[in-house]
Amino acid sequence: MTSAPYSSNAPIQELTERQTDWRLFLRLWPYIRAQRRLLWLPFVLLVPLSLANAVQPILIGQAISLIRQEPVAWFLEARSLQGGLNILVGLLVVTVAVRLTLDGWQSYLVQKVGQRITANIRNDLFAHVTSLAVRFFDRTPVGKLITRLTSDVDALGDVFSTGAVGIFSDIFSIAVIAVTMFWLQWQLALMLMAMLLPVTWLIIYFQQQYRKANYRAREKLSELNAALQENILGIEVVQMFRRERYNAEGFRKTNQQYVRAIDKTIFHDSAVSATLEWIALVAIAGVLWLGGYLVLQDSLTFGALASFILFAQRLFDPLRQFADKFTSIQAGFTAVERITDLFTVPLEIQDPMAVQSSSQSVTTQPQVPQINGSSHAPLAVAAVADVPMTDQSSETATSVAASEIRFDQVWFGYKPDEPVLKNLDFTIRPGEKVALVGPTGAGKSSIIRLLCRLYDVTEGAIRLEGVNIRDLPQAELRRRMAVILQDGFLFAGDIKSNITLGEEYSLAAVKAAAEKTNVASFIEQLPQGYDTPLRERGTNLSGGQKQLLAFARAAIRNPGILILDEATANLDVGTEALIQEALENLLQDRTAIIIAHRLSTIRNVDRILVLKHGELIEQGNHEALLAQDGLYASLYKLQMLES
Repeated sequence: MTSAPYSSNAPIQELTERQTDWRLFLRLWPYIRAQRRLLWLPFVLLVPLSLANAVQPILIGQAISLIRQEPVAWFLEARSLQGGLNILVGLLVVTVAVRLTLDGWQSYLVQKVGQRITANIRNDLFAHVTSLAVRFFDRTPVGKLITRLTSDVDALGDVFSTGAVGIFSDIFSIAVIAVTMFWLQWQLALMLMAMLLPVTWLIIYFQQQYRKANYRAREKLSELNAALQENILGIEVVQMFRRERYNAEGFRKTNQQYVRAIDKTIFHDSAVSATLEWIALVAIAGVLWLGGYLVLQDSLTFGALASFILFAQRLFDPLRQFADKFTSIQAGFTAVERITDLFTVPLEIQDPMAVQSSSQSVTTQPQVPQINGSSHAPLAVAAVADVPMTDQSSETATSVAASEIRFDQVWFGYKPDEPVLKNLDFTIRPGEKVALVGPTGAGKSSIIRLLCRLYDVTEGAIRLEGVNIRDLPQAELRRRMAVILQDGFLFAGDIKSNITLGEEYSLAAVKAAAEKTNVASFIEQLPQGYDTPLRERGTNLSGGQKQLLAFARAAIRNPGILILDEATANLDVGTEALIQEALENLLQDRTAIIIAHRLSTIRNVDRILVLKHGELIEQGNHEALLAQDGLYASLYKLQMLES
């Protein structure tokens, strides 16, 4: 199974045509529906808010009619001027109080729901991204992913916190005002409603242009964040090779492109506001012209004319707010497009149950292959491919028997037309210690990545105890092996959590693993021992100290397969001697695969596989390969001469 190509630079017009607003809304609907219990009250509050907004111009018009002794509403008839004004002022105060109270309450509820929806989307997006195959991260800058997880999700949150319910409120308010106007005087109402048609068309046009411009702006923001992240991670190289000015110039150009893209969004947004301001003035002028004519014809009272002047303002106020919110929604829909692009990246590496469910849409649970007589249920959720074990009742994880590993005519390439491994066919017997040797680029690390199923083979199969690793749940496969890399990655936290990595081990088990690998003395010398806090990437430890923790990580899991990829490269001579002693104990009764450029460290392994350009060209023990006088013998003699 291969991943669908992912491109963050798809044509904007194509994206706009493909992802209509309605289809994007449907993608959000499951998240909205999950919060339906909190959404009903904000929608109920629309009714009193809209009615209070529509009643206020009528009350002011009635006050003017009362003063001018024109016909008034039934509840004001036969009342004195002061008494009628007192009633109208009281009703105005009530409507103002209703709007002040309910508007703030509604805003709080809507933003609360918006934050919950945003948090759920961010959680799902993080789970999906961390489940994607390593191949996806090979071609996607980290800065662009961070933009999607932060800026884009925040923009999407604005849709819910300030836009979605607000637009329903504005539409409902316009509808209530329209009905009220037609009830008062249909000619003026018809004229004002007719003005809404061209205004609505202009708003939609400008918002479509805003949408396209905003998509480009967010793409430029992604590029800006990617450049920033790259320069921060490579700050040592930047400073050592005096690239500050050169990199700053490149960053400045990217920043200028982002500013130009933002300027286009500002232009379209401002065009909407300017159009509405002009139309609102024209509407008031139209009301004065037609209303004045009707007053002269005794078809309209001064009070009703005053009400319509206020209606003209209030009719376009919701429209103006609608346009502002529509801008937020268009920005949010842009974010939805970009987030959807990420959500639709398929999971290249899936468990057998997930593959069957996605391809056949069935709910039956497939038979789980057994290894060494043990059966493990597959994961229930495909989005989280590797869930750690959380119940470790013993001092260390239960030991897993050494397993047979077979590469069965394996072909693999990071690009389809550029194979890195070619027809690899070999078997590693249970408990056998095998070393992988070859020049840089021979494919040694690729073999490890395939065995851990960070990538899937292009052709052939990798079998564990005769079972294709594609037929195993990823948690089961990775539980059976431990990998120690040259550069051990540490998370922010403490020493203990970086050894357990989220699994439930007791402190005694952690200490036992540290003692077993001869790293306990180093940990106990730290200021707070196993509780010593670590900064991001463990920058308060040396490279060798970080590597020592990787050995303790492997030991506590007690794996059946141990993989060492230049595991002792960052250690000094004294520390390496301690680790080599610990490794001798750690390697007992385990299948081991060792990658080492220093050939002197692998002289005692059972078998050495020599690779060149992705092909297996020699294999045997140290003495047999020297006797063949081939590539291994040449590499060994060259290293001996250098030493």
